[in-house]
Amino acid sequence: MAKTVKSPLCEMLGITYPIFQGGMAWVAKGRLAAAVSEGGGLGIIAASQAPAEYVREQIHILKSLTDKPFGVNIMMQSPYVKEIAELVIEEKVPVLTTGAGNPTPYMEAWKAAGIKVFPVIPNVKVAKKMAAAGAAGLVAEGMESGGHIGEMTSMALLPQVLDAVDIPVLAAGGFADGRGLAAALLMGAAGVQMGTAFLVAEECDIAQGYKDKVVAAQDTDTVITGRSTSHVVRSIKNQMTARYLEVEGSCAENKMEQLEKLGAGALRRATEGDIEMGALMAGQIAGLVKEEAPAAVIIERIMDDVVKVLKKAQNLL
Repeated sequence: MAKTVKSPLCEMLGITYPIFQGGMAWVAKGRLAAAVSEGGGLGIIAASQAPAEYVREQIHILKSLTDKPFGVNIMMQSPYVKEIAELVIEEKVPVLTTGAGNPTPYMEAWKAAGIKVFPVIPNVKVAKKMAAAGAAGLVAEGMESGGHIGEMTSMALLPQVLDAVDIPVLAAGGFADGRGLAAALLMGAAGVQMGTAFLVAEECDIAQGYKDKVVAAQDTDTVITGRSTSHVVRSIKNQMTARYLEVEGSCAENKMEQLEKLGAGALRRATEGDIEMGALMAGQIAGLVKEEAPAAVIIERIMDDVVKVLKKAQNLL
């Protein structure tokens, strides 16, 4: 077992290492989340926009593989959000992360059930609002991350959120190794959330071609689409992103209709093997992700590196 580091997050949640696995829609399923939890982090199942029974199935898969703490990510704009909000109470899910909307209407019920809620936030205003609503902690996500993104970078966002709230804050967006975790801890974060690093976990049930694209990615191989819409997304460049940007920059009368058609179901297509016309959502840090490995090995390498970095940092004083 890799050496751990001191973090209030670990004591709060009963986990070994201060690492959340990102709740990536249609990617973060029960098998991956179980492997991350078994490896000492906090595995998270993505509810995506799936019905409650899908989420229940994934929770049961996880529970058949581990008895360690885990979480569920809830997209608050999901058409099934009410059912899933009740389901996580029924299934005694210990931790929730939330995104794509406001979880405040459900917070009291979740807290009463003993669930610790960590909203994913893009700016200080939302961070303060979630802290006031009773969040146990926050995930401050910079625009370096894959998938739907905000406007602030992690380096600018994290210290300002840390100054604004007095609950644990995890850093997300641009973290995939021990150096990143060490930097976040030294800045005052309680830990990090990593998504792209776990896309290439052996237990991650996405198409091999998607994983291969992540492994092959260089530092400039992601692109942002949707700046002219409300769906701003970072993905690895492919035919779909090229076409999307072409349409987005055009003056076509039916531009929004074309963009909606291109984007609809694009991530799920990628996870199922459509590497060119699917959305290969991944963060800028993909250039550091070099090989497929078991989730536990990924975590062990991160923790071995963070200990080395922190010991070396002592020499700076």
